[in-house]
Amino acid sequence: MTDIKDLEKTLWTAADKMRSNMDAAEYKHIVLGLIFLKYISDAFKDMHDKLVAGEGEYAGADAEDPDEYLAHNIFFVPENARWANLQAKAKQPEIGKLLDGAMDEIEKRNPPLKGVLPKLYADPELNKQRLGELIDLIGSIGFGGDGHKSKDLLGRVYEYFLGQFADAEGKKGGQFYTPASIVKLLVEMLEPYKGRIYDGCCGSGGMFVQSEKFIEEHQGKLGDLSIYGQESNPTTLRLAKMNLAIRGIDAKIQLGDTLLTDKHKDLKADYILANPPFNVSDWSGEQLREDARWEYGVPPTGNANYAWLQHFLNKLSPNGTAGIVLANGSMNSNTGNEGEIRKNLIEAGVIDCMVSLPSQLFYNTMIPACLWFMARNKTNGKYRNRSNEILFIDARKLGVMVNRRNKEFADEDIQTIANTYHQWRNKGGNYVDIAGYCKVATMDEVRTNNYVLMPGGYVGTELEEEDGIPFEEKMKALTKKLTEQFTKSAELEKAIRDNLKSIGYEF
Repeated sequence: MTDIKDLEKTLWTAADKMRSNMDAAEYKHIVLGLIFLKYISDAFKDMHDKLVAGEGEYAGADAEDPDEYLAHNIFFVPENARWANLQAKAKQPEIGKLLDGAMDEIEKRNPPLKGVLPKLYADPELNKQRLGELIDLIGSIGFGGDGHKSKDLLGRVYEYFLGQFADAEGKKGGQFYTPASIVKLLVEMLEPYKGRIYDGCCGSGGMFVQSEKFIEEHQGKLGDLSIYGQESNPTTLRLAKMNLAIRGIDAKIQLGDTLLTDKHKDLKADYILANPPFNVSDWSGEQLREDARWEYGVPPTGNANYAWLQHFLNKLSPNGTAGIVLANGSMNSNTGNEGEIRKNLIEAGVIDCMVSLPSQLFYNTMIPACLWFMARNKTNGKYRNRSNEILFIDARKLGVMVNRRNKEFADEDIQTIANTYHQWRNKGGNYVDIAGYCKVATMDEVRTNNYVLMPGGYVGTELEEEDGIPFEEKMKALTKKLTEQFTKSAELEKAIRDNLKSIGYEF
């Protein structure tokens, strides 16, 4: 584990240094495109060597026949696009044109990659010497060998770079990337073993990748999960398609504005995992006043939060469950009919669990966030009948700082939260309320609390502050400030006493 982390950091430091003055938003496509090319080239070379050797099942095979590779779910890489050939020309001034040509050839020979790969290496603005250095750097990663291990290594490097670019891009970065520990928590809580999984704002595809990892880790069958998604940003969609292609994940992801033009209109998903953009004001709500999805009330035109919640509910199968990341304000807002919609959702019995998240988990925003877990049918027999209950979890005290600005959930934190949910939801569970952390509230308690869904008001801690700074942190800061002031005043008092003493006055 240490080796891969060292490799990730070394690669990032070197790659970021080569970025020079280029914007991170552009540079990520250059780097991730090369990482993708290196991986498919290595996978191709491994198979090519076996076919050339012609032993056993490969006897008599043609190493230049694309069908031989297709049969093993490996992309065919034409000769001029193979990594060794490109790296040998990395120092040549025309390397940018050669790379663009290579990407073009790969797309022509592999229809699933059509329109996916970046072709921006010939850009005159791109420093070709630095590009050559970057090729040499990525060439040092060996993705060959055992299929699972190489795929995992590539996945780790790719995911790490996505996270680092999200951080480097600041606010805009979160549009394509949800921090890995939040994705892992959603997946661990929902346990998507089998069925249809959907994300209507899929970014770079992290929810799908983690769901597949979950199945692998729990000895399930990857073919048991069908994946559907939609993404409004075409460059982000390309990232997602590359992210899934390197792992051999087959997904039906469409381009388009999900709320305005739903590309999976008839889909009813068993699992929904999504992180829609927070508090979006320009979501074309005025064009959707009569939309059939607004079963629980028409969302305000100035905020899409309750449009997303109802869109996802509309997409759930009769026994489906959803985990949605939203801004904290969604749990108690009353602007433009939101309070009434929340009341209707609660009374309809579709809210299963609410989780308050710690601050500093996201690269792109300081807005405090929460998780909404919704279930179409809380009496379906698969789990315990929870129809008169909602579970509240206050996870704001969990998580560890990974740098000066960002926090993430440790694996133990993820297990703690997921186990709390499962012990409450599952038949025969041994759930107990824990003051300051979790509490099961009856519908009457929620009504008494005016349909506010902030866990802090139920578990015995303070309600979340408007500014998102937890009470404990405020108290620590205040205590520190008072201590500093007290220390300064004590020092000042001592100095005054000493001075008075020196001229004959003593107290």
